[in-house]
Amino acid sequence: MANSNGGATGIGGSPISAWPWPVARALAWAILAVLVMQLAGCAAFAPPRPYTTEAEALAERGEPTRRWSNEDGTTTLEYATQPNGWSCLMVEVDAGGVVLRQWDALAPENLARVERGMDKEQVSRLLGTHRSEQRFRNSGEEVWDWNVRNDGPGIATLFNVHFIDDKVVRTSQTYVYPRDGVLLGGWAGYYGHPWGWGMGWGYPRPFYRHPFAHPWYW
Repeated sequence: MANSNGGATGIGGSPISAWPWPVARALAWAILAVLVMQLAGCAAFAPPRPYTTEAEALAERGEPTRRWSNEDGTTTLEYATQPNGWSCLMVEVDAGGVVLRQWDALAPENLARVERGMDKEQVSRLLGTHRSEQRFRNSGEEVWDWNVRNDGPGIATLFNVHFIDDKVVRTSQTYVYPRDGVLLGGWAGYYGHPWGWGMGWGYPRPFYRHPFAHPWYW
């Protein structure tokens, strides 16, 4: 807002230049902090720019986590960010190193492609390197998890794939809470609050897209 003399005014119409210096400085720092956070948020959620060649991807991101050879002669470069990141860039290139397509393996629509009966290699190809794994003696399940974009309560969301005899039987989702993450380092497995029990450990609950169930998950 401007006053009659063309100067900026603040609360109550008083010129900002007339404010006490500590107050004006604190206001300036607060505004700057808000702008920085907004810019950082935009950068964090911005998708990676599309690459045109394998050499370009390697120059910017370095060697991939893994390389997957496909039946059609193409190669998929996997750039995993586990255990703390929540994306996994996949870049498919042809024999000449030209990029055919790229995508986020941990995007919701790709998580929805996990199906019963898939083996571990198929899941790894689909979702990239997992964050951790755990065995449950009573159910006979081996559970792999991935840190994914948090869409619910807590500080993180884990997408879980359950295997029995090395085949997918179901998926689930677990929310991580601040008091749980410090117990055993990192995310430290599955977390009990509010689903589970004891020392931050709990059994993964069935996975549904928050807040409504999604027919692609079971």
